[in-house]
Amino acid sequence: MPNLHDVLSTNPYPGRGVLCARTYSGAVLGGYFLTGRSPASRDRALRLVGDDLLVGPLTETEHDPLRHYAAATTAGDWLVLGNGEQVSQVAQRLTAGTAPAEALGGLEYEPDPPIRTSRITALLHRDAGRTAVFGAARPSRGSRLTTNVMTLTVQALEPGEAVLLTTYLSDGEQVAVADPFVETSIEAKTGEDLLEEIWAALDPRFRIAVTVVDPMQGPASAIQRSA
Repeated sequence: MPNLHDVLSTNPYPGRGVLCARTYSGAVLGGYFLTGRSPASRDRALRLVGDDLLVGPLTETEHDPLRHYAAATTAGDWLVLGNGEQVSQVAQRLTAGTAPAEALGGLEYEPDPPIRTSRITALLHRDAGRTAVFGAARPSRGSRLTTNVMTLTVQALEPGEAVLLTTYLSDGEQVAVADPFVETSIEAKTGEDLLEEIWAALDPRFRIAVTVVDPMQGPASAIQRSA
């Protein structure tokens, strides 16, 4: 199983990513990271507002739903992490009693041709994260414009294991849709270790922010690093 550092360091511009990881202390944690190339993409930060961890602009600008959204929130028994406005939509569905896999259904990839960025979401159960459900609304790699929706349920990660979703596979110039998911290994013993492990693996040219969240405590527990 590839190491998380190797997976990220060999993909200089992964776009945005979500992961579920179990550290060697036994804690199951959620992670979210943000990278960007353009000035508009880099003009962003993570802020805790109420019960949500928001991605918003550093400078005053108009709201852009593709760049400004809730990246982490809670909905009943679930911590919801993701790369766009679907986070709030999925949280609303979960609160209404929709099953996790169904709550991740019917989503569309982002309307940003020609890239057609995937919407990636991770649901971590707040029973110490023993169950995680991932969803990706992805474009076809062919010419078809309809959305492929993938869900993956992961149970009982072993210490040192993680599951990662990213939006892109890119050298920083050419951008392609990333693989649906990657099972990977980590070295972290604590949440702080995991935060540093992700941060160190991201290319300094593109990294913007990383956060690690305890699903039992929600976004208020988030620890962060930013450029």
